[in-house]
Amino acid sequence: MTSPVSSDLYPERITMYGADWCRDCRRSKALLDDRGIDYDYIDLEAVVDGADRAKAISGRTQIPVVVFPDGSHFTEPTDAELVAKLDEAIAA
Repeated sequence: MTSPVSSDLYPERITMYGADWCRDCRRSKALLDDRGIDYDYIDLEAVVDGADRAKAISGRTQIPVVVFPDGSHFTEPTDAELVAKLDEAIAA
């Protein structure tokens, strides 16, 4: 049986950990939405262990944490970083 953290590291689709009060989270979420990306959103205010899971992935307490199926992740990505990674994933 795999632990939640190990499956969190390699999600089936893009997963974003964030909170509505976080400006960077709202910006990254809007970018994903505007591009029509199908992703899972883990609301740290609603999911009891969400913050712990995000910290286990990134090693930091900053959000958003955006995790990709290839196991890579960004913490507090800029729009340019996120767009480049999305374009790379689409091209693959």
